[in-house]
Amino acid sequence: MSLRVIFMGTPEFAVPSLERLVGDGYAPVAVVTAPDRPQGRGRTVRPSAVKAAAGRLGIERILQPESVKDPVFATQVAALEPDVIVVVAFKILPPAVYEAAKLGAFNLHGSLLPKYRGAAPIHHAVMAGERKTGVTTFLLKKEVDTGDIIMQREMEIGPDETTGDVHDRMMHIGADAVVETVRIIEAGRVSAVRQDDAVATPAPKVYREDGEIDWTEPAVRVHNLIRGMSPHPGAFTRHEGKELKLIRSRMAAGEGRPGEVIEAGERLAVACGEGAVELTEVQQEGRRRMSAPDFLHGYPLSEGDVLG
Repeated sequence: MSLRVIFMGTPEFAVPSLERLVGDGYAPVAVVTAPDRPQGRGRTVRPSAVKAAAGRLGIERILQPESVKDPVFATQVAALEPDVIVVVAFKILPPAVYEAAKLGAFNLHGSLLPKYRGAAPIHHAVMAGERKTGVTTFLLKKEVDTGDIIMQREMEIGPDETTGDVHDRMMHIGADAVVETVRIIEAGRVSAVRQDDAVATPAPKVYREDGEIDWTEPAVRVHNLIRGMSPHPGAFTRHEGKELKLIRSRMAAGEGRPGEVIEAGERLAVACGEGAVELTEVQQEGRRRMSAPDFLHGYPLSEGDVLG
């Protein structure tokens, strides 16, 4: 008898996991995702990335609860008689939902738990200057991100990689972990390990205001903030009343007053409290992202100007 899997997820991050499950013979009996929402500048109502993928993959039963706490939703899940519930980038589920899984319900998290528990683990790992992160699958329990660990997979973080770069690699590593975890559960070989709460670190959601650059900080911290907030919600600074979004950077040589532009030719370098950073990709309000040289050809920024 084939394993009855329910898959729950919403954004692009969850799509490779769903695709791998289908490709490896674990096509879900149902997919649960967020309701269709207005998206983009035109506010056109569109399905989630997971719903669109489910349609492409031929999955017919799609549930889109407005609230996962609605008792009707728990009844719908229980009626599907799932063996396993797989959660990848979805809402916090009440026990009434995940306890319906006969063999277990697990979540894929974008960090090496118990480090970076919370909504933005990749952002916080990059902002902290971590050289290593990974994914964790763990059994669901009431307290968020605290369940017993089934497996982990490590990955490196490059010195100039952004949160977006890590996210795009991690979702495929995560898909491998999801399929392997389902196989472990199917074979009855789960040997989950309790998390050590004493070494847990938080990774709360990041907001736009968290991205404003303080140029008095050391260059390494400025660089890590820029790449950690990229592409969303974005690090930013100001110049003569205009907001400049900083997409990519790298460490640079040089010194000056904090926020002082020390190069504005073929390179754009800015002094920090200690050292300097080279801004390699910048975006002016209402404009597209540009490489620093292209940006400087169209924007009046000169050596000696001060940002912030």
